[in-house]
Amino acid sequence: MAAAALVETSSGKDAIAEGLLDLLKPAIQQLDLHVHSVRESQVELREHIDSLATELCRINEHQKVALDLDPYVKKLLNARRRVVLVNNILQNAQERLRRLNHNVAKETARRKTMLEASGVFTPRSPSKP
Repeated sequence: MAAAALVETSSGKDAIAEGLLDLLKPAIQQLDLHVHSVRESQVELREHIDSLATELCRINEHQKVALDLDPYVKKLLNARRRVVLVNNILQNAQERLRRLNHNVAKETARRKTMLEASGVFTPRSPSKP
């Protein structure tokens, strides 16, 4: 009787854990896609800032009127530094998400194997409800 209760409690916990894992996995994957998209935008922004800073320096060197563009170039370079910093933070976050997603998949597979071995869980076809 105690063994049956233990299996029942264990299978209930496993079912809850599996449900949570199934719930979290799509959210993690979606977040990972968004982080990847933002990182691509950050790289593109950094390239545009570099191009603009280079162009401003070139204009400043070739102009005949004394117009000081150095403060603007410095502002652009400061903005570029911040973009690089944000990109590094996003890269670290994406790597943590990738590891979390991998761990979720690994834990899901481990729990399914454990449940199948105990006979509590029977795999079903995705086409069957």
